[in-house]
Amino acid sequence: MMGSEAHEKRPPIPTCSKQDISPHSTSVGEMRHYLYGCCTAFTNIAITFPIQKVLFQQQLYGIKIQDAVLQWRRDGFRNLYRGILPLLMQKTTTLALMFGLYEDLSCLLHKHMSAPEFATRGVVAILAGTTEAIFTPLERVQTLLQDHKHHDKFTNTYQAFREHLPTTTIHSALLVNDFICGGVLGAMLGFLFFPVNVVKTHIQSLIGGEFLSFSKVFKTIWREWDRKLTNLFRGAHLNYHWSLISWGITSVTYEFLLKII
Repeated sequence: MMGSEAHEKRPPIPTCSKQDISPHSTSVGEMRHYLYGCCTAFTNIAITFPIQKVLFQQQLYGIKIQDAVLQWRRDGFRNLYRGILPLLMQKTTTLALMFGLYEDLSCLLHKHMSAPEFATRGVVAILAGTTEAIFTPLERVQTLLQDHKHHDKFTNTYQAFREHLPTTTIHSALLVNDFICGGVLGAMLGFLFFPVNVVKTHIQSLIGGEFLSFSKVFKTIWREWDRKLTNLFRGAHLNYHWSLISWGITSVTYEFLLKII
C-alpha cells in the first residue's frame, strides 16, 4: 500500500505465443499468471511489511524516522504485523488480477487487433492497473489497524470491517536485472507521488464525520505542517528504499515463477 503502492509498475511485457491464444490451451496454463501474481504479492509483503509500517507512521504524523522507529518499539513485537491481513488480501488479489489480466488482454488484443504495439501495451496496462481500485476498502482497514491510536478499538481485521467500514542468458544475471529494473521504476514513481500518498493515508485514518475531499485534507496538512514542501516528503527516502526492495522482489519473483512453472 502506502507509499508506493498507489502507483504500481506496469507488469512485464507479455510472452503471448500461439499456444497461449490457442483454443486448446489448458485451464492451468491460462491461470498461471494469476497464480504468479498472487505468490509474488505474498512474498513481497511478508518481507517488507515492517519497513512499510515505519513509513506509515511518517506519512500519518509527519515525524522523523527515529521517532517512527521508537513508536514501533513502543507498540511491541506482537503488533509488528498488525494490519498485514487486509494488505495480503488486497495485494494478492490485485496483483493476481493485474498480472493475469495483463497477459490475457494482451493476447486477446494482439489476436484481434492490429494497433501499434505501444498503444496496445498502454491500454492493457491501464485496464489491468485499475483493478486495484476495487479493493480500496481493504487498504482502509489496513490503515486503521496500523495506526497505534486505534489499537484499543480493533482487535483484528474482521472487527474493523464489521464496525467501521461500509460494506541476459545467465539466470542469476537475469534475476539481478529484473530486481534492478522493477525496483528502480517503482521507487522513482513512489518518490514522485509521495505527497499524494501522505494525503491518502490521512483520509483513510479518519473515522466518522463528514466526507473530506482530497484538496481539503491536503490544505489542512499543508497548514499544520508549516507550509513546507520538505515536510510533505518526510519519510520519502524510506519509501524510496522500501519501494526499491518491494518492487525488486515483485519483479524477480514473478519472472522466476514464470520460468520454472
